[in-house]
Formats: sequence, structure tokens, C-alpha cells
Amino acid sequence: MDLQLKNKLALVTGGSRGIGREVAESLAAEGCKLHLAGRKLADLQQAQKEITSQHGVEVAIHVADLADQNAIVALAAACSGIDILINNAGAIPSGKIDAIDNQAWRLAWDLKVFGYICLMREVLPAMQKRGSGVIVNIIGTGGERPTASYIVGAGGNAALMAMTRALGTASVDHGVRVLGVNPGIVATERGKRLIEQQPDFAKSLPFGRAAEPQEVSDLVCFLASERASYISGTIVTIDGGVAGRTG
Repeated sequence: MDLQLKNKLALVTGGSRGIGREVAESLAAEGCKLHLAGRKLADLQQAQKEITSQHGVEVAIHVADLADQNAIVALAAACSGIDILINNAGAIPSGKIDAIDNQAWRLAWDLKVFGYICLMREVLPAMQKRGSGVIVNIIGTGGERPTASYIVGAGGNAALMAMTRALGTASVDHGVRVLGVNPGIVATERGKRLIEQQPDFAKSLPFGRAAEPQEVSDLVCFLASERASYISGTIVTIDGGVAGRTG
């Protein structure tokens, strides 16, 4: 299936590792030109080298801490004219309410919650003026299945889900689609560590495994493509069916 993504310009935050890196790979395979943003120059350079070598597309890299409003403004300016924004940067710690102090809570939300919101606010006006564009927020199932042991992520993800739905229902009036993807446990480096620490949990996963990063990136690419041109203001969960289980 031709996703009609060739020569589209995409910005992927957190694009040097994990799900973000896999999304960048999948977009590049479809012929997208890329901007990758992340905190570590070495990781970005490695991703740039490997993606350019394998797919022959243009890849620009940007070292940026997206918990910093000034860095977000600068990144949006450097990536003007993008057709696709993939919001992916963020790492929210596990822990109950009495285990996460105010500083850690704010740092986590500054990067993922306000980072997503602020970057959307920066790129949305140009997309609306042009009358086209897609924003895909990679969020996580913590917002739809909140637990006390992941309370920072539960609140942050729930807020991003609501905001994505609200914005995506209005953005279509200007030709822009906004969607969300909620991955469950994914076999990234971080996900593999979690599974190793909780072997009993791993056995309970659907199909006996976590989702592969490429399974998530394939979904993201489809949603960002013209093949999904009538989808906006919704969240797609990819967790093997966990959300529907009752026990």
C-alpha cells in the first residue's frame, strides 16, 4: 500500500531512540524527509547516519531539551514548513503519589505534557494557514487505565488524550488532523528492562510478548498518511487487547 508520504517533511521528537527512532525509520522508508529532535547529540548523529545510509532521505538533527519553552520555539522555527509532527519525547517515572516529589512531577510534565502542548501551539498556526498537516501524539495507555503506581503518567497521559481529542475535532476546520496513539508495553530498551524485572507480568501479556516498536511505528505512519485522511480527534490503542480485559 502506497501511503503517499514521499517527500513529506516530518519532525519526530525523541527521534533517536525507542519508539521515536522506529517511527523515523518507518517514515524514511516511505520517502519522508526528516527532522529528528532529542537531548543527546551522539544518539542523533547515529540515527542520522544510519537512516540516511539505509533510506537515502534528508535527515536534519536538533539537540533540544523540550522541557524548555525557548528550546521548543527555536525547534519549531528551525523546522518550519513541516507536514507532520510526531510528538514522542517524554519519560514519566513510575511511583505512587507519596514517592514522586514536586520537582520530579513537574519535570516529567514539563517534558511530556507541556512539551507536547507547546510544540503543537508553535506548529499549528502554519499548518492551519496552509490548510494541511498532521499531528500524531504518542501518549500511552496509562491515561486510559490509570493506576496509583503510575500516577504521574496517569494524570499526564489522560490530559494529553483529552487535549488531543478536543483539538482534533476543531483542527479539521482548517484542514489539519490531530490524533493520538496509546502504546501498551513495547519491546524498547526501557520496555525490555521492565519485562525482565517482572517475569510474571511478561507471561500475562497478549500473545506472550510485548508489542514490537515497528508495530507501533507502522500504525503511526498510517495515521499520518493520506490513507487515514478522515481520521482526527481520536486515540488508537495498540496493546494486544489488554484494554478490553476484565481480569
